[in-house]
Amino acid sequence: MLHIQKKSDTVVIVIHEIYGLNQHMHGICESLSNNDFDVICPNLLDRETPFDYSQEAAAYRHFMENVGFTGALYKIKHILSDIKDVYQKIFILGFSAGATVAWLCSEEECVDGIVGYYGSRIRNYADLAPQCPALLFFPLEEPSFNVDELILVLERTNVEVHKFNGKHGFSDPYNSKYHAESAQAAVSKMMKFFMQH
Repeated sequence: MLHIQKKSDTVVIVIHEIYGLNQHMHGICESLSNNDFDVICPNLLDRETPFDYSQEAAAYRHFMENVGFTGALYKIKHILSDIKDVYQKIFILGFSAGATVAWLCSEEECVDGIVGYYGSRIRNYADLAPQCPALLFFPLEEPSFNVDELILVLERTNVEVHKFNGKHGFSDPYNSKYHAESAQAAVSKMMKFFMQH
C-alpha cells in the first residue's frame, strides 16, 4: 500500500487499474500529495511487481480471478471503515477497473465524492444511484461498448460525465494511448471537483 500523509483533513483513496501499483499510479499519488491531499493507494493485487502493459491479458485474468470487483470493493470498504473518523473529506479516484470499484463505493455514506477514469465495467452497474457526487471520464470510443449510450444511461442527479479525445488509457503518460491534452483537461476537472466538494 502506498500511503502519503500531508496532515490534511482530506484524503484521496486511489484505486489502480488491473496492472497494479505501477509508475502511473505512483505519479498520480505524488501529484495529489503535491496538492496537499493525504493519499492512500492500496495494492489490490498482493504482488510486489505490477504487470507490464504488454501483459494486459494476464493482468486482466489475474485481477478477475484473484481480486474481482467485489473483492476490491471489500478491501476499499475496510479502508473506509478505518479512516472515516480521521478525515473530514474522503474522495475515491479510480482508473479503469478501479473506476468501476470507485463507482461501487459511491453508495458508501462516508464518501464525499468519486472520480472514475474510463471505468468500462460501470456499464454492468449502471443502475446504481450514487449517494455522493460522481465525476466520470470516458474516451471518445471504447472497443467493447458504445460510450454515448452509456453516458445517456448514467447522466442523472449527482453524476457528471465527460468524454475526451483519445482511447482507454488516455491519462497515462506511460501508455501508448496517452493523449496529453485530454489528460490535462481531465486532471483540471478532477482538481476542481475535489475543491468544490
